Formats: sequence, structure tokens, C-alpha cells
Amino acid sequence: MVPGRAGPGVLVEVEPDIKLQFDSGRATTLRLTEAGVRLPEIDAVFLTHHHSDHMVGLPDLAMSHWLEQWGGDVLPLKVIAPLGPAADYATRALDLWRDEMTIRAAHTGRYSNATIEVAAFAASNDPEVVFESGEVKVTAVSVRHEPIVPAVAYRVDTPAGSVTISGDTAVCPTLEALADGVTVLVQEVFRVKALPAGLLSDPESIAAYHSDVTQVGEMAARAGVGTLLLTHVIPPPTSAQTKVDIVNDIRRAGYRGPVVVADDLDHVDFSPRDEQ
Repeated sequence: MVPGRAGPGVLVEVEPDIKLQFDSGRATTLRLTEAGVRLPEIDAVFLTHHHSDHMVGLPDLAMSHWLEQWGGDVLPLKVIAPLGPAADYATRALDLWRDEMTIRAAHTGRYSNATIEVAAFAASNDPEVVFESGEVKVTAVSVRHEPIVPAVAYRVDTPAGSVTISGDTAVCPTLEALADGVTVLVQEVFRVKALPAGLLSDPESIAAYHSDVTQVGEMAARAGVGTLLLTHVIPPPTSAQTKVDIVNDIRRAGYRGPVVVADDLDHVDFSPRDEQ
């Protein structure tokens, strides 16, 4: 954890009114509110895998989604997740809050508690469409984050452009195929050489299931990625120079497109550059 940085989470907004949240790490609800998002406007939350740093904010998001629906129909929070522990967690995420919700509902005259509606799918190496709304579709594919199985990446395709969200993974063929020609790749990255001594007990083991910075640059170049947005950076950047060093690593690996080393609330337009 680093001051000023929330846990993993990516919001994809498609005009005029589609809002898709990918993962729900700590402080997700706060960051969405700071970004001007009303929580009932979120169409779906997508979980990539069952590591706590990617899911711990889900109960807060679901409760706040419920509390912001005073005066109207109370809709569940839709969560899409791969079959297995992530989907199971989403199903049970509000269990500890049932008594508190019942008290709130009785006190305010509400008719129902907060609910999470889980749509689970079987993760596969073959891309599968897991969400569609009009001309917007979200495709999922398995990635390599063993021993965490399943783990998936997602791709959002829209008339305006496309976004791939890697989740946590080593660079692998399924991720590269999902990122092929994408307008923006939101990619986690691991820099072993930048780790402070003693920060991790077994850095090589942890690096094995994350994306090496050099391999990320090579993959982005091969896949023809439009913009590379780096997030979930390990270790987190602590200065402007650190960000420059990360970009230089990407450049040395062969990627020449725009690179953004993201801070919380950073925004990237994923419309094709010739249409902006």
C-alpha cells in the first residue's frame, strides 16, 4: 500500500451512458465518487481474479450503490466474474452486513437490502463475450496468474475504440491476442530491478506471475497497441524520475506509442486518435 493510491480498479466509460468498472480494490467507491460517478449508474463490475487487493472494495461498492438509490427502484449491483472463488466471493460479499442492512431498511422504510447479482462464466483460453449492451461488448479470456486460477483479462469493444484490461498476469499469448490492435491497453507491470531490498520476501516468485516491464514493451509493440496505460506498477512509482525510468524501460523493449504511468483518477480517451 502507498499513500494516495487506491487498490486496483479501472472505470471504462462509453458515451452516452455506459459505465463499466473492472475490479474493486480498496477505496474504489471513494475514487468513483471523486471522478463524479453516481454509483447506481454503473452497469456492471467485472472481477479479474480472486486476490483480495482486487476485490476487497466490493462490499463497500455494493452497499453504497444501494444507499444511493433512495427514492426509486432499488436495483442490484451486477457483478461479472469467472466461475470459481471470485464469483463465490461476490455471491457472499454482503453476508456480514445483512443485520446492518436490515436495520437500515427498517429505519428508512426500505423494502429490500442491498444485493449483488452475479453472472459467472467459465474462464477459457478461447475469448468469450460476457457482456453486451447495444454496440458495446466485453470479451474475457484466461491469463497466467498461477497459482491463482482462474484469472482473466477483459477487452471492451465500442464504436469509438477499444480497451483491454490485463488484470494480474504474466505476459502470455492469450493476453497478447486480446490486446491485438487495441486502442488502449491497461496493463499491470513488475520491475524486479527497482524493488527496494527486503520489500518482498521472494521477489522472483512473485515476479513470475506478474508482467515483466521489458516483456510488456515487447508485447505492446507486437500487438500494435495504440496507447499503453500502466497501472498496478510494482514497485509503485514514487517520483517523476521513477516514471521516466519506467517509460525508458518500455522504449528499450521496442514500443514507440504513448505511455502513461497512471496515477489515481488519470483519464485516457480511447477514441481512435484520428477521430479525436
